[in-house]
Amino acid sequence: MDFQKIDSYLLSHPGASKAFHGKWGWTVYWVGGRQFACEFTAKPNVKEPYAGRHLLSLKCDPERILELRSEYPDAILPGYYSDGRTWISVDLDADLPEGLVLDLCDMSYQLVFAKLPKRVQREIAGE
Repeated sequence: MDFQKIDSYLLSHPGASKAFHGKWGWTVYWVGGRQFACEFTAKPNVKEPYAGRHLLSLKCDPERILELRSEYPDAILPGYYSDGRTWISVDLDADLPEGLVLDLCDMSYQLVFAKLPKRVQREIAGE
């Protein structure tokens, strides 16, 4: 999957920004000061099933996580270095439908945006 398209899509959400986290080697996407996505390649020496994979970690609805992990067990993993009950890591080299990945990006943004203080939500929305 073309990560440049995903990068542009993530940044197209209102108030979205990104920053490179040099210590970890991750690109982190933010809205209202909170992370809603991160992209990285897991080091080859980390535990399986993450080792060496190009991953996109996203916040996700817990019920949807169960469905996704059942349907795509080798491509959608518990969130790497995060709470696997509310985060997933998508293997960007897996053969997943592009629409699914973009929908998961939307869900992650919406879940994080919804938890922002109302004042911050209004600022981002331009109200």
